This record gives sequence, structure tokens and C-alpha cells, in this order.
Amino acid sequence: MEKEKADEENGLQTISTSPAIPYSIFTSEQKTLIIAIVSIAATFSAFASNIYFPAIPAIARDLSVTPELINLTVTSYMILQGLAPSIWGALADVHGRRLTYIITFIIFIGACVGLAETKHYYQLVILRCLQSTGSASTIAIGAGVVGDITTRAERGGYMGVFQAGLLAPLSVGPILGGIFSQTLGWRAIFWFLTIYAGAVLILLAVVLPETLRCKVGNGSVPAKGISNSLLAHIQRRRRSMTEEPALQRSVSTTSVGKQLSVDFLGPLKIIFSLEVTFVIIFLAIYYTVWQMTVAVMSTLFSTTYGMSEIQIGLTYIANGVACVAGTLTTGKFLDYDYERFKKSYDGTAEGFPLERVRLRTLWLWAGMEIAASLVFGWTMEHHVHVSVPIISTFFLGWASTSIIGITTTFMVDIFPKKGASATAALNLVRCLMGAGGTASVLPTVNKIGIGWTFTVWSGVMLVALGLIVLQMVKGQKWRQRRETINIPRA
Repeated sequence: MEKEKADEENGLQTISTSPAIPYSIFTSEQKTLIIAIVSIAATFSAFASNIYFPAIPAIARDLSVTPELINLTVTSYMILQGLAPSIWGALADVHGRRLTYIITFIIFIGACVGLAETKHYYQLVILRCLQSTGSASTIAIGAGVVGDITTRAERGGYMGVFQAGLLAPLSVGPILGGIFSQTLGWRAIFWFLTIYAGAVLILLAVVLPETLRCKVGNGSVPAKGISNSLLAHIQRRRRSMTEEPALQRSVSTTSVGKQLSVDFLGPLKIIFSLEVTFVIIFLAIYYTVWQMTVAVMSTLFSTTYGMSEIQIGLTYIANGVACVAGTLTTGKFLDYDYERFKKSYDGTAEGFPLERVRLRTLWLWAGMEIAASLVFGWTMEHHVHVSVPIISTFFLGWASTSIIGITTTFMVDIFPKKGASATAALNLVRCLMGAGGTASVLPTVNKIGIGWTFTVWSGVMLVALGLIVLQMVKGQKWRQRRETINIPRA
């Protein structure tokens, strides 16, 4: 039975005389709808961050503080963006996706209302932290939903759709932020987020079904109370009576009804699991350089090229479009590459070289990000025409989000039953490192120049490629050793 489960998750064919039990009862159309909903929910993490960037100079003037101090609110946001999913991800993996979504959105909406009424700098810092606490976890919970309803063979494409939706605000957010800030004032940014979040909360509460496999199995087990939804009710009504007995046997394979405890240290355990440690650190380094770039763009474009807030917002379009395009194409390619490798593989499911299949394309994206970072830094240093650094942010965004998509898919593959916690572990390291990077970038630029700042970080990224070599060479052995000695997977 365990071998059959492993084969099903890998997408390998099995021969069985018992009736086939689908991994998920949701059709491809319903999966697309579910992932579209969680992708929309996940937009708030990027929206709340990126809609804010063009308004930094205006907020600094209004609150009578320096841009460096306002940049610290970006840092504090990212710190909570890393810490909060460790709590919410653990809750979502035990008490369900729907309940956790509802709580986090209520927190986010309350913080946005407070930010719209902010009068002092200290209020801005505190409420940005609270806002991040509510919004940041939507990515981890959404990744958990993707893991609940997809197998490895199809996960790359669906994860690409999920990532593309949540990254769309990277292009739209700064434009809206610039328009609101220059026309209605920067406080309008937070009123907009309040209204948007309220509408999405209603959508989640009415439509999104519970997908946590320890509560609803493959979707055939009815959820109770707040975990139930209209879509789930309709889905079960449409199942014919002849299918129900087979579907209900999924209970035994997904531990439905088993009381689990919330493990808040779960993400930390995952971080220090050698199966994924080095790829997490690799991603965190590349993510940090990307976030340093988008955080410093508004200040540098304002001082170097004398741009207005709306013009600054428009400079983010290239980065945002590249992020969406990168995740969509990378996700589809992951599925294609996985299927191609699977056809030529004739070994056991336990011996499937997942690390090599998932991580082998990282070299391309790493090289692209290193080159784009160098071009951005030195063209800004020498005041080259503004189109050149903007184009470099296109390639930077494409590369960095492709790396995120590959790594997130790999993490959910390794920890399919703890998708939210696995993604929270990824967010914890990358956001904390990113917070340090965004806090230090302007002081470093002021001291050694933007060209040398990004040259140093490009060198760090080049050295970090060794982490991927180590993960690909040793990762499978570490993973098999944990399974052999029966250590429960986090």
C-alpha cells in the first residue's frame, strides 16, 4: 500500500486489482478554480509590499522622516513576512486552510484601516508589521492547497499558475501606488487594500473548499462547520452514489479523523533538514538581491532621474510582467521535464532522483539574475539612459521568480503533507535575509556606490551555486536515509 501511494504521488503507473481511488476528486476545471482563488488570496503579500514602494518619498515627507527610516518599515514588513507563516502554516496544516485564511484576512483588514489613519512614524512601523502578519501567510497556505490537490506530475504547471497570480501585483501594485499617492494621497493605498481584502474574504468564505487531506481526504469526506463551503457541498452532491464507497476508502490513506497537534517548530525542523537546507539558503540569497533592487528603485529613480511618483510606479511594470511570464513558463516546463524524465525512468518510486529532475534548470536562471544585477548596478552608477536599468529589472524579475517557482515546487514535493509548513520554512529564511538586505542596501550604496554594491552581491550569488551542487549530489541520499530509519517527515 505504501509503495502504491508513493507511485501515485510520483505520477508512476501502478497495477492494482482494487478500484482506482483518485488522488483528488476535483476535476481539472475545479482545481484551476481553487488554485485561482488561492492565487488571488496570495496577491496580498506582494500587493501590500509593492504598492507601497512608489509612495516612500511622499510618506517620508508627510511624516517628516528620512527615506532610510521609511525603508526600515519595508524591513520590518519582511521580518514579519518571514516569521508569521511559521505560525499560520503550522495551524493550516492541522486545523485547515479555510479557518486560517479567514483569521489572517481579518487581521490584514484591521491593519489596513489603521494604516490609512496613521499620523506618526511609530504607528506606521507597528501597523506594517501587523499587516504583514495577516498577508504574508497567504502564500504558504496557498502552496499547501496546491499540494493537497495535485500530484508531482502535474504540480509544476499548477504551481506556476499559483505563482503567476500572486506575483501579478509586482507590476500592477507600483502603478496603483504611484497613482494613489500622487492624486488621492498615500493613505488611499490602504483604503484600497481594505476594500480589496474584504471582497476576497467573502469569496474565500463562500467558494473555497477545505482541501487539507487529514480532514477531507481526497475531497470526498465532508468538512464540518466553518471548514465547509458552497463549492464543496455542490461537488459532493454531484458525485454519484456508485462512486462514493470507493472514494470513502481514501480515509484510510489520508489519516482523516486523526487528531494532530500543531507543531510551531515544524518550519524550523524543515529548514535544518538536510534534504532541503542548502536549496533554501540558495533561494534566500537570490531573493535578497531581487528585493534589494525593487526596494531601492523608487529612491534611486527619484534622485537620479527626477521622476514623479506615477513615473516611478511605471518603472516597476517590466519587473512585474517578467515575474508573471517567468512563473507560467517555468511551471509548464517543470511538468514537461518531469514527464519526459519519468518516461525514461524504469526504477522504483523510492529511488526516483527528484533533486536532479527539479533543480537542474536553476543554472540558467542563476546566470540570468547575476548578469541582470550587474547591469542594473553599473548602469545606475553611470546614469545610463533609464531604459537600460528598467530592462535589466525585467530579466532580474524573470530569473528570480523562476527560481522561487522551482524551489517552492520542490519543497512541496518533498513535504506533500506539510505544504504550508514547508513553504513557511522557505519564507522564513528568504524574508529574514531579504529584510537584512533591504535595510542595508541604501547605506551601502551611499558608502561604496550602487555599482560595487551589486557587484559584491553578484559574487555572493556566484558562490551560492555550490549549494545547488551539494543538494543535487547529496540530497537524495539524505532523503532516503530519513525514510529508511523511519523518522517521521516533518
